Amino acid sequence: MLRKLITFLTIYLCFILQCSVFNHISLGGIVPNILIIITASFGFMRGQNTGMAVGLVAGLFIDIFFGSPFGFMVLIYTIIGYLNGFFKNIFYPEDIKLPMILITVSELVYCILYYIFKFLLRGRLNIGYYFVHIMLPEIVYTIIITLPLYLIIVWINEHLEAYERRNS
Repeated sequence: MLRKLITFLTIYLCFILQCSVFNHISLGGIVPNILIIITASFGFMRGQNTGMAVGLVAGLFIDIFFGSPFGFMVLIYTIIGYLNGFFKNIFYPEDIKLPMILITVSELVYCILYYIFKFLLRGRLNIGYYFVHIMLPEIVYTIIITLPLYLIIVWINEHLEAYERRNS
């Protein structure tokens, strides 16, 4: 129960940070996608079910507050959380390479799916411009923010696991 509450509060806090603080420190209108970091991290740290649940809640927050087609972000974030859950068996908290690669790929998948469903299907075919001016800066900015945020997420996860071991 405590894990679910802490996970929900972490998602909520990251959503608030993404929508408020990071909007004010955006670089050229680009904001890091903190919810992708959270969704991917919980996916490969805790498995497919937790990754999907975190993705569902993160997507719901975005869809409720900003989404025009309701359920679009829920679908994308849930898929990303589920796919990252496949890497639970090869995840080691002290290794930073795998999380960085997975979060980068997750952000790229998010950007590509967002482009396909928001722009490509509406006849905007200039993917080169979108890649250079939107996707690439967002991926780089997200990776820069991943380093400190990932360490906080690992710290929270380790303390929750220690608490669960003591209580069982």
